[in-house]
Amino acid sequence: MGEYVVGRNPVLEVLKTDKEVEKLYVLNGELQGSINKIIGIAKERNIVIQQVDKNKLDSLSDGNVHQGVVALVTSYNYADLEDILDKAKSRNESPFIVILDGIEDPHNLGAIIRTAECAGVHGVVIPKRRSATVNQTVYKSSAGAVEHMLIAKVSNITNIINELKDKGLWIYGADMEGSDYHFNTSLKGPIGLVIGNEGKGLSRLVKEKCDVLVKIPMLGKISSLNASNAAAILIYEVVRQNHG
Repeated sequence: MGEYVVGRNPVLEVLKTDKEVEKLYVLNGELQGSINKIIGIAKERNIVIQQVDKNKLDSLSDGNVHQGVVALVTSYNYADLEDILDKAKSRNESPFIVILDGIEDPHNLGAIIRTAECAGVHGVVIPKRRSATVNQTVYKSSAGAVEHMLIAKVSNITNIINELKDKGLWIYGADMEGSDYHFNTSLKGPIGLVIGNEGKGLSRLVKEKCDVLVKIPMLGKISSLNASNAAAILIYEVVRQNHG
């Protein structure tokens, strides 16, 4: 099964990788700006290029802004947990892994992956069930960061947490009932940062497995942040403490 990557920047990013692009759909007469670069790379790689009308692109992009170009690529190749740990080791860095406990909105997943990639996170772990997976919306909302981030899709998040603990990582969960604020908590060394579902937060079993629960101050009338915003705050607190 293939995935559609939508928009000029995401398509350009995927063309820079080794991922197999099956076909490029380009809007009739749309040959200005970065589209020429995209077409040039596609021709060099002998990718089939098909000119289509706007209705066809609208249909393929499923409501996302396509900017006159859509690429059909092979399904995303997920990583293994060992791949993520090896990446940290190859960089001579303490592992920093973001674990997502049931993020269902693909826009949130894409935004979190984008932040994680910018912050130097070594990998993202998502569950196989009841979770958004990598699709065209995630590609788009991550601004192409999906192509540069190792993402592992696992059967059981709690088992992965146990495995990471055995390998020396400390697991920090984001929770409104956390023991202290994120900026008062030591987030140094090998870390797994767990972000819960948009509405329900961390599941009970995952919460129990975390070494420490941390909270973000809520001073307004709304009691919670969007999951991707909360993830960004916590990810960059880890960066600040380890690289500041």
